[in-house]
Amino acid sequence: MRKADFEYLATFLKDSSGLVLTSNKEYLIESRLLPIAREAEVEDIEGLVGKMKLTRSGPLHDQITEAMTTNESFFFRDKTPFEMFEKVILPHLLKTRAGTKKFRVWCAAASTGQEPYSLGMQLDELAPRMPGWRQEIIGTDLSAEVLRRAKLGRYTQFEVQRGLPINYLVKHFTQVGHDWELSDKIRNMVQYRKLNLLEDFKILGNFDVIFCRNVLIYFDQETKAQILERMVRQLSPDGFLVLGAAETVIGITDTFKPLKGCRGVYVPATADAERMMTSAVA
Repeated sequence: MRKADFEYLATFLKDSSGLVLTSNKEYLIESRLLPIAREAEVEDIEGLVGKMKLTRSGPLHDQITEAMTTNESFFFRDKTPFEMFEKVILPHLLKTRAGTKKFRVWCAAASTGQEPYSLGMQLDELAPRMPGWRQEIIGTDLSAEVLRRAKLGRYTQFEVQRGLPINYLVKHFTQVGHDWELSDKIRNMVQYRKLNLLEDFKILGNFDVIFCRNVLIYFDQETKAQILERMVRQLSPDGFLVLGAAETVIGITDTFKPLKGCRGVYVPATADAERMMTSAVA
């Protein structure tokens, strides 16, 4: 691959998705984009870049962005966030939102839907604790294809074996051929929307909880800070941000602070974290 082509693609992907590609990722470009090159009837990456330069945007550009972004996900990934949701976040919401009996959760970079559906199944199990409550789960991703799969709610045997408790599989899924299809009840708990985290997301409204796990690691520091600073504006003053195990706000932005004793959970810097913890365990 020519250096000029790599640099062109790296700049394009940084601008279109925030993805930062280092020079040792040429193999990744070739493995993911050569099939697209063949579909576009060009022989190699050089030809693909040449075709991209004919227009500033379009289906080819979207296809390249989607191919290069990582979409791995599995049910109840890293159990800790779901434990924190049940033991800390939800008790606080049930106490402080008792007047309205509703709350909203945003799963950013939701991929093929395992994370929001995990929350849906968890909330279904916890339903006896919140009679009359309404919860809204929004899942977003920049890839139209993974959102299509998420809405379908159909998963392979391999996918349901990754983190999904057997009792949830039996209760919420029906086998269809070699695949497993999620029940309408859980699928209807989640709404999906196409969204690029580099773009404005005010249209989504405000949330009480934001799950943004295992996506910030692909961005540079400046982009991470910009996303987090926009997220805090969409989060309730006593809301919660849940990041991945390898992610943190420390050293990136001062708009959030860690919630003591809750790995991966953050609250707005202006929040009374001690009071939030007290209400959660009261």
